[in-house]
Amino acid sequence: MGYQYTLRAFSTLRGEEAIVLPPLPSSLPPFTSSPIFRDKWEFMICVQDRSRRCTTVTLLAEPSFTSAMEDHVFLTCDHPLNLPTLSTNEPLSLEALASLRSLIINPSTTAPTISSVIETLTRSLQLSRDPLAIHHTLKLLTDMALRLPHLSGVVFDSVCSHSLLSTDSTRVAAESLDALASIAEGNRVLAPGIEELDDRLFASLCFSPSLSVRPWLLRNADRFGVQPHLLFTLFLGFTKDPYPYVRKVALDGLVDLSKNGVIEDPDMIEGCYFRAVELLNDMEDCVRSAAVRTLCSTVRDMSMEVRVEAFCALGKIEMVSEEILLQTLSKKVLVTMKGKKSLAQCSDEQLETSGSSVAGAFMHGLEDEFHEVRKAACHSLRTLTILCAKFAGEALNLLIDVLNDDSILVRLQAFETMHRMASFDCLTVQETHMHMFLGTLVDNDTLIRSSARKILKLAKLQKLKLFRLTIDALLENLERHPQDEADVLSVLFHIGRNHGKFVVRIIEEVFPQLPFVLFATMEPMSNGKLGFDSVRVAALLVLAISAPLSHERDCNIPPTIFSYAVTYLGRISQALSDLMNQNSLLDYLSQCSRSSGPYAIEFNFKVGEPCLPNANVPTYTSNEIIGSIAMPLPQKTGGTSEILSPTIKKPREAGTLLVEYQLDVHDEVTKSMNVILAKVKDIWPFVLSGFTNEVLRTLRSCREELATFTSDSHASAGVFSFTKQYIQIVKLLTKAWVNFLSSTHFPCGMGELDLVLGKLDRRLRDLKSAFIRLSEEEELHILELILVTCMLRLSKVEICCHLGTLTKLSSMMSRVEYLLRDGSVEPSRFIIEVGKLSSEFGSSSLNEASFNPLLIRRVLESFSLKQLVLCGRLKHMKAELDIPDNEYENPLRFVAGLPVGIPCRITLHNISAESRLWLKMTVNKDNESTQFVFLDLNHFGGCDDVRVFMFTAPFYKTPKAFSFTIRVCICMECLSEVEDVSSVKRWGPRHELTYLCREKDVYLSMVK
Repeated sequence: MGYQYTLRAFSTLRGEEAIVLPPLPSSLPPFTSSPIFRDKWEFMICVQDRSRRCTTVTLLAEPSFTSAMEDHVFLTCDHPLNLPTLSTNEPLSLEALASLRSLIINPSTTAPTISSVIETLTRSLQLSRDPLAIHHTLKLLTDMALRLPHLSGVVFDSVCSHSLLSTDSTRVAAESLDALASIAEGNRVLAPGIEELDDRLFASLCFSPSLSVRPWLLRNADRFGVQPHLLFTLFLGFTKDPYPYVRKVALDGLVDLSKNGVIEDPDMIEGCYFRAVELLNDMEDCVRSAAVRTLCSTVRDMSMEVRVEAFCALGKIEMVSEEILLQTLSKKVLVTMKGKKSLAQCSDEQLETSGSSVAGAFMHGLEDEFHEVRKAACHSLRTLTILCAKFAGEALNLLIDVLNDDSILVRLQAFETMHRMASFDCLTVQETHMHMFLGTLVDNDTLIRSSARKILKLAKLQKLKLFRLTIDALLENLERHPQDEADVLSVLFHIGRNHGKFVVRIIEEVFPQLPFVLFATMEPMSNGKLGFDSVRVAALLVLAISAPLSHERDCNIPPTIFSYAVTYLGRISQALSDLMNQNSLLDYLSQCSRSSGPYAIEFNFKVGEPCLPNANVPTYTSNEIIGSIAMPLPQKTGGTSEILSPTIKKPREAGTLLVEYQLDVHDEVTKSMNVILAKVKDIWPFVLSGFTNEVLRTLRSCREELATFTSDSHASAGVFSFTKQYIQIVKLLTKAWVNFLSSTHFPCGMGELDLVLGKLDRRLRDLKSAFIRLSEEEELHILELILVTCMLRLSKVEICCHLGTLTKLSSMMSRVEYLLRDGSVEPSRFIIEVGKLSSEFGSSSLNEASFNPLLIRRVLESFSLKQLVLCGRLKHMKAELDIPDNEYENPLRFVAGLPVGIPCRITLHNISAESRLWLKMTVNKDNESTQFVFLDLNHFGGCDDVRVFMFTAPFYKTPKAFSFTIRVCICMECLSEVEDVSSVKRWGPRHELTYLCREKDVYLSMVK
């Protein structure tokens, strides 16, 4: 048709332009550039007709181009194969460079023409200031030197004199170095020329602001003949670079230097070691993974001391990917390691190498010929097994085998690791493990038997068969080693408390024969001593009397057994001396012997006596796990006593129970709060009568009265905060209730009602989630208010809101029914009516239920605000957030489009490590620009009462603006709430949130 067309490809990231002339390449290789950036290419198709009019079509795409694209760009050209007439005073255009490439790759081009091409390209290097043109010129010169080795010396000198030393561009200098190295690699005669380059040039380029050049130089440092000691200094310094990919490349460079034997000085080795330990806790996955792979590669070192230190360093890891952890337990490179392309965007060969360096690291360590290495490997598993449940299960298979080790020290270390796993609920014992594990209970070594029993105190057995095996093994332990009696009985008591229903099954089988066995044991044998059966009976009695303390339903033990246990009082009390004194045990047995269950246990303990522990909570002393922690003991109040049994699910909540005092229910602050709450209850008749202003005035006076009180203890502080928030909730409920009254009493519209109900929902959620140690009556009172809010929504808000409201109503009613299961608390008339209505909702469609406002109104009319009496045991979960050295006049600096770290000083009060905390960061109150960062409290120090730490939160969505403000706050997921599907994102909370602190403004300004 007479048309000529040109395809221009322009890289928006690298500032590179290429010309592709027809025919176009059919395929291009995959993208292998830096994993930190993704390149974008802009295509401009210029079509020129015979009248030389041009039409340009621009296309934007993101294909996976590589540097190899440049080899495709100029492979085809329809220009004539002769040297064009070029200006001697102007740099070459891209079209001219394409023509020169055609001459270079044409085998028929004559030698004089090639010489002219070299002169032309050299002159272009001197004249051109365009980095894109220089890039293609260097590429042509490099290809020419590789195709024509006899001219490589001329090209080498030309590049060295006219490009490398005369440029102010870091990228051009780096590309010139690459060209020189490539030429020298093709002609080893020129290698000394590379070594003669000034090392200061390489160092200055490494410190340039160009982010893409820096890791490239560090990764290719061995090509430029840089002195090893200078490389060591650069690598060690760049392990603290703010960009994670640079830190990773620097760490890899240090590893290569150590493999080559460059690092020999002891101080240098020590510096590398401590820096590597710091990198194990790096915030970026790629850096930590590189550090772990490096350590794993040294566990097979020839030196025993090096292997021991490698495992010790692995034990200090706090964050690492699950794939790498699992690979350390398998000598075969796993499929997940081969297929995980995100690991530094490596090639398949590099992934295979990294996987092989990690593969079977712990298997090698646990099978090492030196017991010091095996012990160090077991010790390092103590930390890693609590990071990943799947890894803990796989590691347990190896640890069970270690129980047969020749060294007692190694076996004891394996038991200690398993005990730590059990303490953090990571020990899942299978039937295949039990026989070998229980076999250690009859070991000849006393420490081995004691360590095994220590683990059984915390074990959770899922099947009755495993429970029977454990009891039989402990009885066999008693038979073979009578000196272990006290410890075995103590273990049986703990196991019984953890498995109440299994105990009942065992006792039901032996109870019919127990009176006869008990009588027989009282008869002396021929030698005048009691038979061994008395020990077995004592063991079964200890097992039986522990069941009522398991807090499981239907754990009823025949009262006669507790009477039998009194006859063994001395023997049992000696075994349980670390848990309770003899008087307390006798009181407990006496009360249980008068009840067939459920047990209303009431007895006294002496002040200062050891407390009865909660079986599944370990004690932490000096950061070491040494046993079980005591739970609060019953205290007399008004002539009666009760056992206070807070629910504890994980050992991480143990810190909150280490406080040595209990708050008395008659504390003055608590009594004062109850007086105020009584006043709040008395205003409800005025709410029903529509006297809203008088009610709000009364609530205001209650808040003013509350402000006159001060709290001196942590317990009373929780009561104080609870009362303050409760008054605010009643105020919102009053505003919402007036909309339920007749039209003469409410002036606001539907929008304001929806706003008030939204605030009421959030306040009630905070009250339910942000306070721990709520009694059943207190929780039931809050749930009733939540039900009222749901019913108000169903009575007024449009049908589009009903589905979520009905789901929440059903969830809250399930919790109410659970609290009312034992009949100790009477439900209110309102709760009964809501239960009936909820059943009707469940049996009818949403439309049928929503168009029956009279039914909903009748249920709401049955509500009456009840008296709330606080018991004084409340603790308030809250947080404090501070951004150091940040204010409007002193903002943080950022680069648009790149992540920025926000330093946060965080203080947490009464928050356990199992709580799911999030750092919420929002720009301009826009939900689309909201980012959540998870706070894993297991990685920070402190206890549950107070935890203070620094945390740098990465914010990725930096806008293209000179300055902006981020609003940061700490939130906690309400795990008891129904999952909020509408707000679920790929990375973020899955449940509704309660806010633990006020939002903090963070000011940022762009780097100019």
